[in-house]
Amino acid sequence: MNKQEFVAEYAVERKNTDSVKWDGLKSTFNADDLLPLWVADTEFKAPKAAINALTKRVEHGAFGYSLTPQGYYDAYFKWQKERYGIELHEEWMRFGTGVVQSLSTLVSLLTQPKDSVMVLQPVYYPFMNVIKNNERNLVISDLKADEKGHYTMDLADIDAKMKEKDVKLLILCSPHNPVGRVWSEQELTDLLELCRQNQVLVISDEIHHDLLMGDEKFVSALSVKDGYYRDNLVVVDAPSKTFNMASLLNSHVIIANPQIRARYDRLFTRQEAPAGSILGKVAGQAAYEDGADWLSGLIETVKSNYEYVKQELTTAYPEIVVTELQATYLMWIDMSKVVAPKQLELFIKQKAGLAVDFGEWFGQAGKGHIRINLATTPANIERAVSSLLSALQEFQA
Repeated sequence: MNKQEFVAEYAVERKNTDSVKWDGLKSTFNADDLLPLWVADTEFKAPKAAINALTKRVEHGAFGYSLTPQGYYDAYFKWQKERYGIELHEEWMRFGTGVVQSLSTLVSLLTQPKDSVMVLQPVYYPFMNVIKNNERNLVISDLKADEKGHYTMDLADIDAKMKEKDVKLLILCSPHNPVGRVWSEQELTDLLELCRQNQVLVISDEIHHDLLMGDEKFVSALSVKDGYYRDNLVVVDAPSKTFNMASLLNSHVIIANPQIRARYDRLFTRQEAPAGSILGKVAGQAAYEDGADWLSGLIETVKSNYEYVKQELTTAYPEIVVTELQATYLMWIDMSKVVAPKQLELFIKQKAGLAVDFGEWFGQAGKGHIRINLATTPANIERAVSSLLSALQEFQA
């Protein structure tokens, strides 16, 4: 499906639909008249196959306790195998209501209070929240960025801090939000080997892995060195980011290590915790079976939006640094050479009229940056760029 067909068929108005992104601006930005480009969901309906499957299930009318359909495993495993070469087994699979909920559960399971947990900043800010809220010690290793905004891991710093802080767990974002990196197999091998040597467990958050924008190949942590590190890690992902169905409350927890899996099951038994939503699984199964064309349309739309924003901003202001978008639909932009970091938030909100994620939310390494959600209509992106450029021209006059 091309961009024009995708936008024509799937674009949807979300204002006044109880959308956090559109109708929840006031609590975060203290304004409700901004153009929202922040929360990582989209202005596009889910794939038609998913909507049809949901409609059929809803028309059945009974919503009692439900099993995971066998067809869900079949569809998801086929998707992972054919697209990424990932071998999965049903006994590895557990379910949650969302990746962040699963991260919190896993931090509680795999560490003790006051243990050290590492993240690589700038990174998705709920990583820090689940560490702090579980009374663990946050350890930060900053990614290294070159003058073009290309990010790499600082392996020497990671190794030193693991030893110095006695780190017990690393939460990895792969592909990385917000810097859009698809980690190479060599980068993942180097990192996972450090973790093995330092006896550090790994949670690999791979929720963005279907949103590949370039030629880089996604490699799951489960597949590195033919699965050599599987016993030392847990992978989390979901259909929610891929197919815009976060509120359907269905995510995956993939645990190859049987000892960790048994501990996880005991914890869930104690908590009487929910294991996802049947409606989420019905929609997810249909999307994995018939959503590939839809995903192609979304990716083409995001790529086009990215190229438009990059071209317009860097032509007008070459000092702006736009990070290459290898994956995710989230654009990472260094504004520090055109707007002082301490002025950036007020400038973006009050002058440009935009609601974006600000770099500091992802850690101090993100200072001076903004994150823009590109998974919206070209019309919204054009409006946002026009507002931003007009505000910059007035600001610098």
